[in-house]
Amino acid sequence: MTEDVEMKELPAPSNSATSSSPSTLNHLKEIASLIETGAYAREVRRIVRAVRLTMALRRKLKAQVLCAFLNFALSPGSEPHNRLAAHLPKEDEHEMEFDTATSVSQTPVKHPLPELEIYCYLLVLIYLIDQKKYSEAKACSSASVARLKNLNRRTVDVLASRLYFYYSLSYELTGDLAEIRGNLLALHRIATLRHDELGQETLLNLLLRNYLHYNLYDQAEKLRSKAPRFEAHSNQQFCRYLFYLGKIRTIQLEYTDAKESLLQAARKAPVAALGFRVQCNKWAIIVRLLLGEIPERTVFMQKGMENALRPYFELTNAVRIGDLELFKSVAEKFSTTFSSDRTHNLIKLRLDTANPVADAESIVAKAIRDGAIDATIDHANGWMVSKETGDIYSTNEPQIAFNSRIAFCLNMHNDAVRALRFPPNSHKEKESAEKRRERQQQEQELAKHIAEEDDDEF
Repeated sequence: MTEDVEMKELPAPSNSATSSSPSTLNHLKEIASLIETGAYAREVRRIVRAVRLTMALRRKLKAQVLCAFLNFALSPGSEPHNRLAAHLPKEDEHEMEFDTATSVSQTPVKHPLPELEIYCYLLVLIYLIDQKKYSEAKACSSASVARLKNLNRRTVDVLASRLYFYYSLSYELTGDLAEIRGNLLALHRIATLRHDELGQETLLNLLLRNYLHYNLYDQAEKLRSKAPRFEAHSNQQFCRYLFYLGKIRTIQLEYTDAKESLLQAARKAPVAALGFRVQCNKWAIIVRLLLGEIPERTVFMQKGMENALRPYFELTNAVRIGDLELFKSVAEKFSTTFSSDRTHNLIKLRLDTANPVADAESIVAKAIRDGAIDATIDHANGWMVSKETGDIYSTNEPQIAFNSRIAFCLNMHNDAVRALRFPPNSHKEKESAEKRRERQQQEQELAKHIAEEDDDEF
């Protein structure tokens, strides 16, 4: 859901590769020092910042840069160094000269931190996926996951969640997503036992994606309903969870809940996650059509989404006009798009069956049950009777609405207070220099008095 930030390079002579590589290497060294500081101080926010800075350098990662960084962060000849270096291509003579020139001043760490080792796994894995070396990415991700099972450190959780994501992505790109389902369940169980809430969020979303990829909606719902729920730690993971929940609710014919989840996922998603927001809007449009609503034109005119939502705009236009033939022609015209989006089964109208009246009655009954229509069905005469609109202020609905809004504002205030950062011991009153000297003198006298008493006892 995050978009890589492309750093534009200025035009340089023929040695531009060698001039840009040290800059990238220096950035990676700074990130490594940030990770070390966060690991020693046990500040997870520094690890989060390191991951964000790494995503900004993603397009700058090259084989020679990674080799130089591995020599800096890991001990050459160690098992992690040899395993990761084996996935990188061999360097030519020019790159070897650059590597030796930059590694003269490097002092390799003999006993690197686990956070740095996992970070090296993450860098190599990202490079392999970007270079479309999916088979090597599978091997590298499997080795990193095996290493993570032996680490129980809260400062590793942020890096581990990223590795879990790329671990699933590498297997999905090769079409072997079903092979790691059991391993993902085991990792989720380990994260639960270790109280790794960020890992639980990430692994739950990966499992839901795994099930939905093979249309196993019942298994996905069983896992979702029984998995422990807590306050979201990552906005990206929460958006993914809402999207998967919306798809499950849509298949379960719970259109009202599905609409709420999909629209919330689209609103909470960052602006840079254009592809994710497009998918959320596609499913939300279909769900709103199934509820009998007509989406506004502004939904289809969002920036960057006009072309992607064009088939759904024509489909909505056919529904608004009520032209069945136009609806069928649009469905056939964009059948490939609807199939790739996995919305083709929701678009089909069951009007070619033997009893279309019964089908229409079931659709109306479903809309009444979901609250989209306030009416009753007269089965004897075969029509729908709308209820009269009463005075809503004579009911408890305004009170319920105000209560939900107040609760939302209070929760937002509490979240903002919890997100504030305070300097250590800021709640304690700062003592003056005189009081400090008096306290130290009293402590020395007390220690001397205790020592004299101990000597007397002997």
